[in-house]
Amino acid sequence: MMDKKTLLDNGLLEQYLLGELNADQCNEIEKLLASDAELKAKYDILDQDFESMGLENAIDPPAEVKSNILKQVSKPNRPKAKVIKLYSGGKDKYYLGIAASVAGLLLVGSIWMFSQLSDVKQQLNTVEINNSELNNTIDKLNKELNSNTALFATLSHPDTEQYILKGNTLMPEGKVVSYINHTTKSVVINAEKLPDLDADHDYQMWADVEGEMINMGIISKDKNLLAMNYIDHAESLNITIEPAGGNHHPTVEKLVTNVYLN
Repeated sequence: MMDKKTLLDNGLLEQYLLGELNADQCNEIEKLLASDAELKAKYDILDQDFESMGLENAIDPPAEVKSNILKQVSKPNRPKAKVIKLYSGGKDKYYLGIAASVAGLLLVGSIWMFSQLSDVKQQLNTVEINNSELNNTIDKLNKELNSNTALFATLSHPDTEQYILKGNTLMPEGKVVSYINHTTKSVVINAEKLPDLDADHDYQMWADVEGEMINMGIISKDKNLLAMNYIDHAESLNITIEPAGGNHHPTVEKLVTNVYLN
């Protein structure tokens, strides 16, 4: 019989979200989610962050891809695709369907990036037009793919721990979800619920190590889900408002949220 501790210690919640478990395991997890509000809240947050990662790393295809697809579709005498009937588990498989959808989104996103990378490289070898633009596209795809892989690895790792930084009186509506993995030495945060700042200020994250605040990086305004610097032996995570571009030392009176690590 599966319990909450077994579920969290073995990363089964992430595997359930990705559709990697069998039917019996899924049924047990669904019962736990239905009976444990705290566990369900943790699952919902993880679900949203997986989806955000897939959407934020989506890349628009080159214009010629659409025209090539339309040409292939419009060709006469195309062989009919084989239709395979998929198994439907009914209403009791609702959460499994959500997990499969998220897993599918991530899988399609990764396959798409691999596919586009291959297509662009082929075009670079066969077409002599716009070589500079194609090279830039390859670099962008490689960077996005590496970033997406690193974020996914941290979120889905069984040793990853989740901490929620709730805003204080300076930012009561703010909240940041952090994922820390001491095994892989990685930190990922979801900053979607940080209020927008003006152009002259940035959020900056700090790790408290024996009373010393060490810079973990500026929180980018471009993405909600991003990796931060991992700091060994951190006792707490802290976020302050600093001048644009960051600061060498935290402005303590501008501390907006923090959380102590177990």
